[in-house]
Amino acid sequence: MGTPVEQSLYERLGGIEGITSIVDDILDYHMTNPAIKKRFLPSKEDPAHWAVVRQHLINFFAAGSGGPEEYTGKDMLSAHKGMNIGQGEYMHAIDDIMTALTKHNIDEQTQKDVLAIAYSLKGDIAGV
Repeated sequence: MGTPVEQSLYERLGGIEGITSIVDDILDYHMTNPAIKKRFLPSKEDPAHWAVVRQHLINFFAAGSGGPEEYTGKDMLSAHKGMNIGQGEYMHAIDDIMTALTKHNIDEQTQKDVLAIAYSLKGDIAGV
């Protein structure tokens, strides 16, 4: 195993097992975050739909961090168009992501790398 600088973001996040665990925590945080839970609770009412949403998020996170998984969902702009997600809601979602990364003892540089990716997607998610 190489040093953190030599490892891919995917490896630094713990591969598919680590990413799956992180995503599960992110979703748990979203479901209890008063500012955004109303966006997530309806999805969980349909277990089949929830499983698809969860798997898309895992695959998106894994593929986007350099893993071999394939993301087959919508692009971020199409997925969020018409949802009228506000800047504050977006920041709450980012806070949940960062909390999950901290819980999993993800190092500071890796957290910054994930944050940079999240911010690069902001225009496709918030305010569209």
